[in-house]
Amino acid sequence: MRTATIARQTNETEISVSIDLDGTGTHKMKTGVGFFDHMLDQLSRHSLIDMDITCKGDLHIDAHHTVEDVGIALGQAISQAIGDKKGIRRYASCDLPMDGTLTRAALDVSGRPFLVFKAAFSQGKIGEIDTELFREFFQAFAINAGITLHIENFYFDNNHHLAESMFKAVARALRDALEIDPRQADRVPSTKGTL
Repeated sequence: MRTATIARQTNETEISVSIDLDGTGTHKMKTGVGFFDHMLDQLSRHSLIDMDITCKGDLHIDAHHTVEDVGIALGQAISQAIGDKKGIRRYASCDLPMDGTLTRAALDVSGRPFLVFKAAFSQGKIGEIDTELFREFFQAFAINAGITLHIENFYFDNNHHLAESMFKAVARALRDALEIDPRQADRVPSTKGTL
């Protein structure tokens, strides 16, 4: 079973994350930030990773700690659920069109965390969330999941579509990279023999 549960508590947030990498994309999100919940729904649904995420954060300040800390906990859960990485496909990418928007996500489940983020929003907020927090989320997620993640937007027609295309592209790439390859189910996908 490739599952994990992470509980994280700080002076700023109290988070519970449960995932199943071999799920169907069922999800329950409650972070207190509506648009962020919507993006996490997309991440779960299109990766087919079951996710149950609850966060009580210091939203009276802003959403920064909530968004970043959810990225940390979700990344830790992914890393724990993957285990020794035997059998995974490891690499994947997705070019995700959404109306007049095109975004690419490419990733390597390598144990070497890194983020390249090339996307510039044209407004500071979508709903109640600061658009600069999407980079913070993906940074925290990539570092704690131990993945190399590249996200690049080529063009967009509105900021909602830009954010949503990023989450959907990452989701589809995660789905492909984390699937078990039946041709090497008992091997780590590296000539080193370990990741």
